[in-house]
Amino acid sequence: MILWFGKKKKKKELEEAGKALEAQDALIAEGEAPTDTPSAPAEDSLEVAAPPGAETEVEAVADEAELPPPAEPDAPPSDLHSQATSPAWGGVEEHVVEIQRYNPPPFTGEVGGEAAQRGEVPSAEPEIVPEPDPIAETKKPGFFSRMASGLSRSSSRLAEGITSVFTKRKLDEETLEELEDLLIASDLGAGVAARVTAGLAKDRFDKEISDEEIKAALAEEITAVLKPREQVVDFADGPRPRIVLFVGVNGSGKTTTIGKIASKLTEQGAKALLVAGDTFRAAAIEQLTVWGERAGIPVLSKPTGADAAGLVYEAVERAQREGLDLVLVDTAGRLQNKSELMAELAKIIRVTQKLDPDAPHDVILVLDATVGQNALSQVEAFRHTAGVTGLVMTKLDGTAKGGVLVAIADKHDLPIHFVGVGEKAEDLQPFSAEAFARALVGAEA
Repeated sequence: MILWFGKKKKKKELEEAGKALEAQDALIAEGEAPTDTPSAPAEDSLEVAAPPGAETEVEAVADEAELPPPAEPDAPPSDLHSQATSPAWGGVEEHVVEIQRYNPPPFTGEVGGEAAQRGEVPSAEPEIVPEPDPIAETKKPGFFSRMASGLSRSSSRLAEGITSVFTKRKLDEETLEELEDLLIASDLGAGVAARVTAGLAKDRFDKEISDEEIKAALAEEITAVLKPREQVVDFADGPRPRIVLFVGVNGSGKTTTIGKIASKLTEQGAKALLVAGDTFRAAAIEQLTVWGERAGIPVLSKPTGADAAGLVYEAVERAQREGLDLVLVDTAGRLQNKSELMAELAKIIRVTQKLDPDAPHDVILVLDATVGQNALSQVEAFRHTAGVTGLVMTKLDGTAKGGVLVAIADKHDLPIHFVGVGEKAEDLQPFSAEAFARALVGAEA
């Protein structure tokens, strides 16, 4: 999964470190360098720096050898070797050798600027950390194969239809009509089907075309529809705590999606709080608790039947008090045509705004691909009630209706963040328009 958290946070830390170095350089230039900067010992100094415990160690060795205590010399010898061999200084050469072997560690302070250029102190270079690529995972080997495997049911249906239509045939009016019907039956929607066929006819009309060529052309047209909706969400951006609300109908996969996201955010160093806001189902509370334990993230919950809005209020208060980065809220599943249930969702939003007028900062709608065209009405209803800011589509591996995501992208100007192609945490994939389009039509990577 991609690095969703920490991109801008790391950039801010680097900027602050740079400012600190500039401030130290200014102090050095004005002659106000830190007083703890080590200085070279004078040439006539008799003191020898030794690590903690060195004197005790030398004394213990001297006791074992039963050496007489050193007499007070009239004048110290001129060098360490003479001191070591002088009877007045004990004559214990090996003891001093132990001291001579000690080399003080090099100066590691972060003092730079003009003093460093004069060679007076070494200059500490700040570590350069490359900025994370927000869509790095879509470029990893195996990403396309996992996407293609998850969309196999949808792609096989579409690919088989394309092969039957375009076996040694020209792209004429009849084949274009058959292709349009096939795309509509694959849940891409009438508008998308019409535009795709029109685009194909523009450059390839009345020419023989193979099924692989038509798949590649289809993938290009579908990518053009999906590309404007491709957006990786960086949860490190915005205020702290960032309040993220997950909404959707019963069984859409909200709780599982939250758990998968939480697992990845923990790996990236985010301090989060999960909120079991589906207080109508004990199973949902238990499921989120299990995901929280796996990810090492605390889960705030109340007994079944408790007021969900009050629970979310308490969660936001706690996150503000403890300085957490994120509050991920699971809400009860509700049918988009039940006004009283949608009103409860609106209440949760109003309650969070009492603590933060800009909350919730994200409202992510989780859609079940198996419902097909019904997903369009869900987007409309939740967008009106909850102000949806982004989409996640799950269960693409269990249906032949994966093309509905293209219809949604065509009709609604909403970012698509992730798609679910399996049950494991790594099966929640960042949305890539090109990878999705090619996998959907069964084209080669």
